[in-house]
Amino acid sequence: MTMSPIVTIICITYNQRDSIKSVIEGFLMQVINFPIEIIISDDASDDGTAGMISQYADLHQKLITPIIRKKNIGQWSNLRESLSLAKGKYIAYCEGDDYWTDKNKLQKQFDFLEKNPITSLV
Repeated sequence: MTMSPIVTIICITYNQRDSIKSVIEGFLMQVINFPIEIIISDDASDDGTAGMISQYADLHQKLITPIIRKKNIGQWSNLRESLSLAKGKYIAYCEGDDYWTDKNKLQKQFDFLEKNPITSLV
């Protein structure tokens, strides 16, 4: 039985082939004590970004949900649709041209939010 995710990582991309590997590796290196899901939504890139996302999703099928669009719907619609799929109590957002360097980032944020329920954003 798979546990429901506590944190959903949302990543939207468009023509970010040069950075998407670092982005995904930043997600995968997280040292955490709770279940996560990763939703990566590509908005019809034409530079190979979608192929790289698919490769990672194939390797991490239980963790990564790829959304590979054939038609561009725009940044906000892409984000809105990705958020609608999130199952986590918390959302971690990272765009396709950004990446995380701290392997404890999610755990630190989770611990803070759990200890400070009045806080809604970190």
